[in-house]
Formats: sequence, structure tokens, C-alpha cells
Amino acid sequence: MTDFLVRERTSERSPAAACHISFDDHVERLHRFTVTCRWVVVGTCWLVLTPLALWAMRGEFDLWHSHFTFAAVRYALRYNLPSTLTLSFCLGFTTATLMWQSRNILFGWPLRYRRGLEKQVRYILACGPQHPLWRWTVGKLLQ
Repeated sequence: MTDFLVRERTSERSPAAACHISFDDHVERLHRFTVTCRWVVVGTCWLVLTPLALWAMRGEFDLWHSHFTFAAVRYALRYNLPSTLTLSFCLGFTTATLMWQSRNILFGWPLRYRRGLEKQVRYILACGPQHPLWRWTVGKLLQ
């Protein structure tokens, strides 16, 4: 994916130097960081929780192998509630993230979300390099 804007780079690493870079660049980087974190959480859910849920349902797979019907699937999901809830959580979180990102791509950011990002960026800039998100929103722009 190509960079949206050509960013100005400075060698100085201070909150004052961060003001020379467009405020919108910081907001864009915070948004990208948020998107990346959401997908990391989704991937972690699928890699950690789903195998546990499927392992708990391993007895049902023998039944499915010999007689696959939708009744067998419904039975497996109905009587293995923890596995069903785990798989539903993973599927729901993935769907929610896809819908959220699709809405942002197709219709732009909602005003409330943009203002929240701007408020958070102002706070990060005010805190300076000691803020945990400084490195991802400001730090790399100043290299």
C-alpha cells in the first residue's frame, strides 16, 4: 500500500518539532495504528480461541465424517455451548471489524470518530515522547 502523503522529515525529536508536520498526518497514523491493532486482536482470537473451541468439539467431527447433516451441525453447536460462544465471538468480532473498516473506506470517518482521534493526538503531542503511542503517531515521522 502506498503512502497517502509525502511527509516532511526532520532530525529533531521533540514535541515542538512535531508541530512542523501536518496535524492530519498524525491523525492518519493514529487511525492506521488503530486499524492494525484491531486486526491483530482479530487474528489472535482466531489463532488462540478457535483451535480450543474446535478441539472441544472433536468428538462431533467423527459424527460429521460418517453422517454429515445440518441436524448434526446444529446438535454439535447446541450442546457444546462454550465452543459455540467462542466461535461466535471470533466470527462476530471479525465481522464487526470488517464492517467498521469498510464504512471508513467507503464513507469516510464519522465526525465523532475523527474528533476523538484529533483529541487523542492533541493529548499525545502534549505529553510528548513519554506517551506510549508517541512512537506510532509521531516518532517515525521525525526520523
